[in-house]
Amino acid sequence: MNLSKLFLEHCEKNHYEVNSNQLQIIDLLKIFYLKNFNQSIFQKIFNRKKNKMGFYLVGDVGVGKTMLLNFFFDELKEKKLRLHFNEFMIKFHDFIFENKNKENGIDDFVKDLNNKAKILYFDEFQVTNIVDAMILGRLFKRIFDEKIKVIFSSNIKINDLYKDGLQRDQFIPFIKILENNCYQNELFIEEDYRSSKNSNSERFLYPLDKSTNFKFNKFFRIITKNKKKSLKVLETKGRRFEIKNFYEKIVKFDFKELCDNNLGSEDYVNIANNSNFIFLENLPIFNENNSNQQQRFITLIDIVYEKKIPLMITSELDLESIKSNKNMPETFKRTISRLYELTSISFN
Repeated sequence: MNLSKLFLEHCEKNHYEVNSNQLQIIDLLKIFYLKNFNQSIFQKIFNRKKNKMGFYLVGDVGVGKTMLLNFFFDELKEKKLRLHFNEFMIKFHDFIFENKNKENGIDDFVKDLNNKAKILYFDEFQVTNIVDAMILGRLFKRIFDEKIKVIFSSNIKINDLYKDGLQRDQFIPFIKILENNCYQNELFIEEDYRSSKNSNSERFLYPLDKSTNFKFNKFFRIITKNKKKSLKVLETKGRRFEIKNFYEKIVKFDFKELCDNNLGSEDYVNIANNSNFIFLENLPIFNENNSNQQQRFITLIDIVYEKKIPLMITSELDLESIKSNKNMPETFKRTISRLYELTSISFN
């Protein structure tokens, strides 16, 4: 596999800029692939150094980690699975619940996973859920024991994952497992390609006034023309959620509907699966008084971005003002970067 040549052709075809750091990461991915999937019998017998089955690519928001790993993942011929981490953990918890009478639920889940894929890909990996944090050590130990390869992209270095999280001492074993089983590399690029390419976010409207409201509703009327309005009721593990403004998968929400209520990743996945375009009104100024809503919003945007659903938003502040708020958590940088892309006129 001449990965470097293929990558250069891929970038030229898609008009992507290429830098030396990206090419270095491509070379490291090729080595990772050869060690894990293309070793000769001789190499396997005499390779005394333990081979690592994970590749963890860290870098700031918008530097192109996803583009690079998507390219690598698409070139793989082996059985593979690409999942948003929230969806992966939902599948895990569902499996455990459905097999609650079995003693070795984690073992059974990983064996089932091994039948479906020899390599997993988690894009923009992070951990925010205390329940997940407490179980990841055991889960990923079994994944690596089963020789399942895993590639990650993340804005957060392994040692900083779940930093300042509740009961982080119970998360430390997972960090050690990742450090022992993953090659960690960093991608450097000077600017955030999402915000630089999409500096004119045509569908992110501010401030909250009559003019903004007029533009928002005008575009909503245009895009829903000739579409039938209905009440869409979603059921998520017994929880009922109503989408009052549902126009054949064109949906409109107030921020409070999605983020003031006690909704989680499973609810947002269900909403995203029933949406082709999302209108979101009244994004507030985020501060210490609405930290729960802020975290829900981060989760929502992660899932919307994974599903590639365009957004139109009205907000108290513009994206640059939100971005410059020094009190925002580190994880919100990724959210801002994704909002630039999701609300750009080219993202359809």
